[in-house]
Amino acid sequence: MYAIIRTGGKQAKVHEGDVIDVEHLRAEGEVGFTPLLLVDDAGTVFSQRDVLKDAKVVARVVGESSGPKVDLFKYKSKTGYRRHQGHRQRYTTLEVIRIDAPEAAKRNPPEPKPAEPTAAAPAVEEGAERPAGAARAAKPAPRRKVAAKASAEPAPAVEKKAKKES
Repeated sequence: MYAIIRTGGKQAKVHEGDVIDVEHLRAEGEVGFTPLLLVDDAGTVFSQRDVLKDAKVVARVVGESSGPKVDLFKYKSKTGYRRHQGHRQRYTTLEVIRIDAPEAAKRNPPEPKPAEPTAAAPAVEEGAERPAGAARAAKPAPRRKVAAKASAEPAPAVEKKAKKES
């Protein structure tokens, strides 16, 4: 299940357990957001305001940080006009604790991930047929040099001008 929330004039897609940076919030403890859109585990999308007024995304304030410093410099030549200005955006780090969904939303328990096979693909014996769609380990084709067209007439000779001796 995930939700789209709005904070600081921007939107963010959040799942439970996500840690996100949003523009500075003057808050401590837990913060609640009303989602703009919510998708449950069955893939049903909820976007109607009357349905979403019961839904809530609860996040815990983890900390605060500052973004990179942005330097602004205005300059006009030949007039002596120079202006310096700087800005450093403050951010609040949030951890999404839970998404309270509307009554119609379906929640499935998370499925355990299957173990990934570590063995390589079986080798194909020489002369045996390859299974359909099997990739062939082919070398890239060598580049061929394209020869210039040979013309029947030889190129005209270029006459060099003799240097004038003074």
